[in-house]
Amino acid sequence: MKLLPAITLTLFICITLSGQTDPEAVKILDRFSSKALAAPSVSMKFRLININATEGIKDTLDGSLIMAKDQYRLELPNNIIWFNGSATWNYLVAEKEVTVTRPDRKDDSFMNRPSSLFTIYKKGYKIRLLEDNINSYVIDLYPEDLNSDMVRIRLTIGKSLLDLINAEYKRKDGVTITISVKEYNLKTVPGPSDFNFNPKNYKDVEIIDMR
Repeated sequence: MKLLPAITLTLFICITLSGQTDPEAVKILDRFSSKALAAPSVSMKFRLININATEGIKDTLDGSLIMAKDQYRLELPNNIIWFNGSATWNYLVAEKEVTVTRPDRKDDSFMNRPSSLFTIYKKGYKIRLLEDNINSYVIDLYPEDLNSDMVRIRLTIGKSLLDLINAEYKRKDGVTITISVKEYNLKTVPGPSDFNFNPKNYKDVEIIDMR
């Protein structure tokens, strides 16, 4: 659960060399965002790497995500989360327990508004195109709020498909969280069952409804 805030950049106290946002970087992110938001869904398989330099700890886990507008299903080794736009089901595998909650409509974080993953760069960040490689772009996002816990978000985006290859989140507390995307798919057409918990598929599971 401690790693979940990492899918929010969302999926997201330095200053860029010029001190201003790079127009070319914004154009690339606009194209990346438009393509993802126009697709029937965004699905990906990823590896999540959490490095705590202060404590000398490194954790790695694999997961998958499918999202369509403001609905998603996030699968990690120890829990699965479904969100259908009005309710969230958080299934803890080891505990065989599902907690149902209703999101705060004023909360625009990824967990309540997943589409923000592709629009977060539009407000509150300075943006710099760090590298223009043969096959990819590397773009840095720096928070304008000097009190932010985030030092930098670094995105690697594929040139030909405008797919997310890598996202790195560097925090002030010495923690760096990297999402390395193994598969990125914009063609899956999801059904309602993808974003709703079905108790028939999870027998002997305790359901705690907190709505």
